[in-house]
Amino acid sequence: MIGLPAAGDGVVHAVFVALGIAAGIAVFAWEVRRRGLHDDRLWIIAGTCLAFGAIGSRVGTWWQQVDPSANDTLAQWWMDGNRSVLAGLVGAWIGVHVGKLITRYSPSTGDLFAPAVALAIGIGRIGCLLTELPGHPTGGDWGIILTPEHAAALGGPAGVGLHPTYLYEALFQIAAFAVLWRMRDRMRRPGELFVAYVAAYALFRFLVEFARANSTRNRNRA
Repeated sequence: MIGLPAAGDGVVHAVFVALGIAAGIAVFAWEVRRRGLHDDRLWIIAGTCLAFGAIGSRVGTWWQQVDPSANDTLAQWWMDGNRSVLAGLVGAWIGVHVGKLITRYSPSTGDLFAPAVALAIGIGRIGCLLTELPGHPTGGDWGIILTPEHAAALGGPAGVGLHPTYLYEALFQIAAFAVLWRMRDRMRRPGELFVAYVAAYALFRFLVEFARANSTRNRNRA
């Protein structure tokens, strides 16, 4: 049994997201320096990547209903809407290209971002593990077991083992970071490291999606 110590605590989640971003920036800075890339435009690109990623994670899933009037306003969604990692990744990808367009920087940057993104998401998912509805019941006596108070707050069942899907993802991302870090100088073409990471993450998310559960009481981090 794995306990859930801080259900619904936005501060805990925000702390781990901040730690993940800080770790990602540190890895990005290390790679820029290690590769001898003395070009300040890379930091502008990193900035637009972060900005568009943050916006994407907040508003990327805003349009929920076909009827526009049935959707929350953007202001409401920004404050209390679903925050999606996948939408954030799309936003970050757009942000990189916006930054390149602004700075007229043409070389591939994917290999710089891939390890940083994996580590950032891996740390951030620990915050999700501690504060969000974990997943569907495991069918066994293992997993995360919610107390009645946690179950009421998150809209999940109490007293049964639930798949720790955020732990699965944290472990995947940390493992991906280790592999990407090891392989970062072995790819034949620029950008292949990022493509390999995205492909692996897409496959993982498809498989783990069957075990995930969305809270009916709190907006989950998809």
